[in-house]
This record gives sequence, structure tokens and C-alpha cells, in this order.
Amino acid sequence: MKSEYAKGSLTLVDAVAMGTGVMIGAGILALTGQIAQLAGPLFPLSFVVGAIVTAFSAYSYIKMSNAFPSAGGVAMILQKAYGPTAIAGGAALLMALSMVISESLVARTFATYLLRGLDVPPEGWIVPTIGVGVIIFAYIVNISGNRSVGWISTVMAVLKVSGIALFGIAALWASGFSFAANDSAGPQGSIGGFIASVALSILAFKGFTTITNSGAEITEPNRNVGRAIIISIAICVVVYLLVAFAVGASLPLNQIIASKDFALAEAAKPALGEVGFYLTVALALVATVSGVIASIFAVSRMLAMLTEMKLIPHSHFGMSGGVREHTLIYTVVIAGTLTIFFDLSRIASLGAFFYLVMDITIHWGVFRHMKEKVEAKRWILLTAIGLDAVVLVAFGTLKLKNDPTIVLIAAGIMIAVFGFEYFYLRKTSNNDLGHEHAAHDNKDHD
Repeated sequence: MKSEYAKGSLTLVDAVAMGTGVMIGAGILALTGQIAQLAGPLFPLSFVVGAIVTAFSAYSYIKMSNAFPSAGGVAMILQKAYGPTAIAGGAALLMALSMVISESLVARTFATYLLRGLDVPPEGWIVPTIGVGVIIFAYIVNISGNRSVGWISTVMAVLKVSGIALFGIAALWASGFSFAANDSAGPQGSIGGFIASVALSILAFKGFTTITNSGAEITEPNRNVGRAIIISIAICVVVYLLVAFAVGASLPLNQIIASKDFALAEAAKPALGEVGFYLTVALALVATVSGVIASIFAVSRMLAMLTEMKLIPHSHFGMSGGVREHTLIYTVVIAGTLTIFFDLSRIASLGAFFYLVMDITIHWGVFRHMKEKVEAKRWILLTAIGLDAVVLVAFGTLKLKNDPTIVLIAAGIMIAVFGFEYFYLRKTSNNDLGHEHAAHDNKDHD
């Protein structure tokens, strides 16, 4: 069973483009309003704290990827740390689910910005319909091959990073470089709300794992995987802060929250006029499409890697082609389903829960079993675990108060994932043992 990875098919620039593509698509466009709702007028600082937490988290991924570059890198890290166990398989599936959730998040964001640009209310059946269309388009791009993905990701990343950064500078210029919120209208936030908002800020940066999951396909992976992760995070910190301050200077807090699904477009109007508004919508469309393309590319490879590791079952369902083609289809189907049934806020919450639990699992595994092999510093790993845990508890507490249903859904899915892995791996282990006994018996009879 071959996954048909193309080693060396992605350059350092391609890898950075993919990382920023996922981060900026899912981050500043889809999450600014939600972060402002939790953090209050200090919401730009949430991105700073999120970047700090992400920097500590990235350490484990960089150390492991430099030592063991692999397509499906997160699955590799977990397998190296825990072996072929339910913990490794379950956490890897949580990572895959969080990535699929990002695709749904970004696809619905594309729909809301497109409809806002057409002056159509972004509500009802039309939002998920457009979102599913974006996911299908991203699938078509992905089946055309790695070079198409790399080339499109690079072109779109340059357009959106430069364009969105220019938007931030222009909006700040129009406001007289005021880095304070437009006014204090709206909720003032709390310490708990601010810490909880960091969960979404972390989600805005987690696209760097896209690079890890394409490790073996990047040229000189032992050097370039880590470099691409660092460069991508650094670019996104600058872009996020520019835009967050620009939005805060252009709109009062209550208006940012009211237009949370398309806050950038609304912020462009008072700062840059109608032309700026439509240019911002166009940039948002480019950013979201490239984000979906890059995320589908990475998660399909991760699922293929999990299949090769025999951590998840695989069925062709009568389809032709190899594992990679099948996992692309599975990814698109799951992402489309989430796009239809969940709104942006709940999609983001699920993604945050799954990612933080998976992230803590990775750091603990590296700390317990791999730190000597990859020469990782204990205090950095423990700090990463502590920061993730604080943010997860704060976010979970807030969601239990405001939306307990999504907490129950997240908990139920996580229990189901780890339970499935436990029984699947136990079954395959017993089957393998049975085959070994049968082979031994046959040899004795011979």
C-alpha cells in the first residue's frame, strides 16, 4: 500500500506559503471577532500571547521533525513517542479532525465574505452551500499534484500576506496610527475571558503543523521544516498584530463583535472607503481559498500516514486509485459535513479543544520518551504543557457556562476517538497474533 509521497517536491518557499496559507486563512479573517468577544478591548494582545504559547509548542515539532522528517509528521511524532498505541492513534486523529475543522471554518468564512461583498445577508442555507463548493474546488486542485498545490499556495500567500499587511498599515494610517480601540463600547472582558480567547489565538497559529505534516516532501527537511515553521509564525505575528490594531482603531468593540464573521471587511469601510471594502473582500477570498487548499493537502497526507502505520483502518469503498486519493476524498467529505451542520463559533470551539488536547499529548510524549534522543530541553517542554493546560481549562470553563452543548459534543467525540483506537488496535493486535500462531502451526505440520 503506497501513499505515493513525492520527496523533495516542496521548496522552503512552498512550505512557508502553505503554513501562512492555513494560518492567515483560519486566523485573522475568521477569528478576530470571536477573540474580541472574549478578550474585550485588549483583543490584539491575545494574538501576542497566542504567539508566545505557539512558540513554546512549536519547539517539540521542530525538534522531532529535524530528527525524523516525515510526511504525516504529527502522526510520526506521536508514534515515536508512544508507539502503536491508542494514545498515539487517538491524538493523531484529533489533530486530523482539528485540521478538517479548520477547513470548514475557512470555507464558511469564504462564504460570509463573498456574501458580504455582494450585499447579501450571510445566513441560511447559502453559507454552507458556498462553503462546500470551496472545499470541492480545493479537492480538484489537490488531485492535480504537489506542484500545483505548491505553486498556487505560493502565489496566493504572497498576495494575501502583502495585501492584508497593506490593509493593516493603511487602516492605521487613516486612524492616525492610533493603537487604541475606537472607543470602549462593548464588553470590557475579564482575565478569564482573555485567557480563554488565547485558545482561539492559538488556533489561528496552528497552521504551522501543516508544514510538519509535509516534512518528507520538503527539500532538505532536516533543515527546512524547522526554518519554515519559524518563518511562518513570525510572518503571521506581524500580519495579525497589524490587522488587529487596524480593526480596533477603525471600529468600536461592539461593532467588531456584531460583525465577527467578517470584521475585516467592516473595518475597511470607515478607514478606506468603498474601494478598500471591496479590496479587503477580494483579499479575504484569496486568503480563505488558499487556506483550504493547503489544509486539505496536509491532512490527507496525515491520514495516509496513519493508514501506513496501521493506526487507522482503510477501506476503498469500491473506489479506484491509491491511499492518498482516498484520504483526500475522506477529508473533503468530513469537512463538507462539518461546514453544513456547524456555525463558525462552534467549529472554532471544536478545533480549539481537539488541538489543545493533542498538543499536550505530544509535549508529554516527547518529554517522557524522546527528550534525550532529540536533545530537547525539559523546561521548554514543561512550559508548553503548562501554558496549554491553563488555556484549555479557561476556555473549557467559559464554554461550559456559555455553550455547554459544544463542550459535551467535543468530549463525546474525543472519548469516541480514543475508544475506537483502543478497540481497533486491540483487534488488529489479536489478528496479527492469530496469524503468527497459524503460521507456526503450519510450519510444525510441514
